[in-house]
Amino acid sequence: MRFGGRLGWHDRLWLLQWGGAGLGRDEVLGAFGRYLRFERDLSPHTVRAYLTDVSSLLDHLNRPVEDLDVAVLREWLAGQHDAGKARATLARRAACARTFTAYCHRQGWLAEDPGLLLGSAKAPRDLPAVLDQEQAQEVMDSASGVEPKELRDRAILELLYATGVRVSELCGLDVDDVDRDRHVVRVMGKGRKERSVPFGLPALRALDRWCIHGRPLWARAGSGPALFLGVRGGRIDAGTVRRVVHAALAQVEGAPDMGPHGLRHSAATHLLEGGADLRSVQELLGHASLNSTQIYTHVSIERLRAAYKQAHPRA
Repeated sequence: MRFGGRLGWHDRLWLLQWGGAGLGRDEVLGAFGRYLRFERDLSPHTVRAYLTDVSSLLDHLNRPVEDLDVAVLREWLAGQHDAGKARATLARRAACARTFTAYCHRQGWLAEDPGLLLGSAKAPRDLPAVLDQEQAQEVMDSASGVEPKELRDRAILELLYATGVRVSELCGLDVDDVDRDRHVVRVMGKGRKERSVPFGLPALRALDRWCIHGRPLWARAGSGPALFLGVRGGRIDAGTVRRVVHAALAQVEGAPDMGPHGLRHSAATHLLEGGADLRSVQELLGHASLNSTQIYTHVSIERLRAAYKQAHPRA
């Protein structure tokens, strides 16, 4: 199977080394990238990560893709391990390799799927750092003032903590995604799955102040419907949101240094501590599997154990 277009230098090298047998390296990567983007509907960031890993695998193979077998996969992962890659990285790359070999088998490029024989240890699941509820309040209060940037930053912090949305989801919000009457925000999550997430009065007040007194001062012809804007009037990016969160946390004594995902972790933990059931938290966070949500039960138990050891005379 061939795809149109000129051969890249990797393809030309393969053709020189292996007499034109099989597919060229760049053709394989291009086809796999299109599959990930258009059939799996993965984000550009995830596609780049997959292609980087597969490119490394093909460099290790240094032969046509038809020669890929489980021995090559294991050698490649062993080399990654010897290079000092973390266990979580190895687990992710093994999963990527299995996705790639399954795709190649379906395309008829591999007679068998060697990824089915590839095992990998599960990545360790470290408990995420979270704020306690007093620290969370201090973080919200750290962004105060009436300037557009201060109004925007307060609205960002309040909405991240109130809803537990991902930073990419927050950046993608439009003005019309916020239902002020019902206190609900419409979020486009992973895999283009839409969900509605409620928020409370503090977030609503912060959003109203930003939209009425801040956003109009920064809005430009090219701003479009974006809810949160940068200083030049464009849609806010994830890097700016991370800087906002880090700056707010730096003002709170004893708060762990974490990014926007830390506010997501904190929101989920505080929901469970307040009596929310696990299924509701799963739906709010947009987790495809309940396993992803269950880590917050362990966070709550660890926090309870720490409080017990500190407070009980016979702990």
